[in-house]
Amino acid sequence: MTARKKPEDLRSFRWYGPDDLRSSTHRSRTKQMGYAQEEFQGRPVIAIINTWNDLNSCHTHFPERVTDIKRGITQAGGFAVELPAMSLGEVLMKPSTMLYRNFLAMEVEELLRSNPVDGVVLLAGCDKTTPGVLMGAISMNLPAIFVPAGPMLRGNWRGQTLGSGTDVWRYWADRRAGKLDQAGWFEIEAGIARSAGTCMTMGTAATMMSLTEALGLSLPGASAIPAVDSNHRRMASASGRRIVNLVWQDRRPTDFLTPAAFDNAITVDMAVGGSTNAIIHLVALARRAGIPLDLEHFDRISKTVPLLANIRPSGAYLMEDFYYAGGLPALMAQLRDHLDLSAPTVSGASLGENIAGAEVYNDDVIRSITNPVKQTGGTAILRGNLAPDGCVIKQTAVEDHLLRHRGPAVVFVSMADLKARIDDDDLPVTPDSVLVLQNAGPVGAPGMPEWGQLPLPKKLLQQGVRDMVRISDARMSGTSYGACVLHVSPEAAIGGPLALVRDGDMIELDIPGRRLELLVDAAELARRREAWQQAAMAQQRGYARLYVEHVNQAHEGCDFDFLAGAPGSTPEPVIF
Repeated sequence: MTARKKPEDLRSFRWYGPDDLRSSTHRSRTKQMGYAQEEFQGRPVIAIINTWNDLNSCHTHFPERVTDIKRGITQAGGFAVELPAMSLGEVLMKPSTMLYRNFLAMEVEELLRSNPVDGVVLLAGCDKTTPGVLMGAISMNLPAIFVPAGPMLRGNWRGQTLGSGTDVWRYWADRRAGKLDQAGWFEIEAGIARSAGTCMTMGTAATMMSLTEALGLSLPGASAIPAVDSNHRRMASASGRRIVNLVWQDRRPTDFLTPAAFDNAITVDMAVGGSTNAIIHLVALARRAGIPLDLEHFDRISKTVPLLANIRPSGAYLMEDFYYAGGLPALMAQLRDHLDLSAPTVSGASLGENIAGAEVYNDDVIRSITNPVKQTGGTAILRGNLAPDGCVIKQTAVEDHLLRHRGPAVVFVSMADLKARIDDDDLPVTPDSVLVLQNAGPVGAPGMPEWGQLPLPKKLLQQGVRDMVRISDARMSGTSYGACVLHVSPEAAIGGPLALVRDGDMIELDIPGRRLELLVDAAELARRREAWQQAAMAQQRGYARLYVEHVNQAHEGCDFDFLAGAPGSTPEPVIF
């Protein structure tokens, strides 16, 4: 049993407790806000990191959830303070929320370091907000618990169930092919996102909320509760109560983030058909926790764990169905033999205890090990002379005839080049071609935007083509699908082999064999490399310049090189 702290052991006591002038000022200014001394001194001060703003549609319910969390904190004898942090709204923020994930991580770490905080509730959900707040919290290493935003409700259109993202890409292809008129498209716009919450497909948001639960950093069952369900409010309040106990017990993120916990998260990632983005984020989280994690580790687990969650884009259903079918505890119960059930969690119980008795209520939504959606996990790691440091593909969202493919490259040197030429009737492209996008990675874009689901040429769409091999150093939305090879590392902008591809070069993709090869002889590649010159970077100031100068490559998690270090290693602020 973990010993309980005394009030004078609290970190916030350094601000509020001493009998000196500086502490008197701290108490006075807190009283200025209407709080009595007994409300904040000697009680755990709990920060609520709130990633809300008016332009993040996934988080529109957060002002209400802050109230729910505060209620729980107060019930448990804590003192709740809301600390707003940068909100990363996936849809409206440009050029990419990935550009700002590390910014959010830095802000969370410094908010916690510089203020009289004993523990933290992390309120996030939209794609990059989850890894961003977790990265900052891990580095600071104060007691923490994660409250996921939760998915939105199912979409509807003309009697069909719509899934955000996934069905956008599908129906937009029909629109470009002339099979859907503007009126129908506007109806889809109005019906596909109809409540607060994140994408209700297994995109990056749902994936990262699920993996955070698998890591043991949120309450059991929290990740799949729809954002507007009253159970979500109760979960938020319960999380507020629980963080106070975690502070008294001094249970910190590094107590839960063991190598076994990351194996559990990767196992769940493969079983739910998680977003390819999860690989970058899990690598970054593991490195913040001081745990090395390479791409091959993902691939080893992928080969042994079947896809069990029948959720779009790899399946048929949506997150609301997943929740009613039993949610993540029920899925992890099916995976019991693949998980370390002894892993501790913020609930105070082990993972095994959390999922004991969990049942599946719809065995088509959550499949059993003996009746999986597919026999292998959602993601595959490829290597070859085109991606010596690795690349990623969501193999469960690829048409079977493209699992092995050889075809000539059609190369675009930038997204602007692609947009200018992709629908040109004279573009020399066939269904067997391989579309290649260069300079869309961490440095090249910058920020590695979700450009990896390259649009198919209109003339092929009109022929009925709906998938072809596409390769880039970009990412793609977790809601996307198709034979899209992503995260090619090293990226083109720093001279990776992707920069050397030319129109007509033959490229071979072999997903079962885990290979991606540029079929050009070594001497010719050497000549091209000799002639290659790095383009001048457009980012001359501010955060964008900091980003391109210090971001790591995709296989390293796209974190900043100067943020390495053991959790909690940065000195605490001196209070004079």
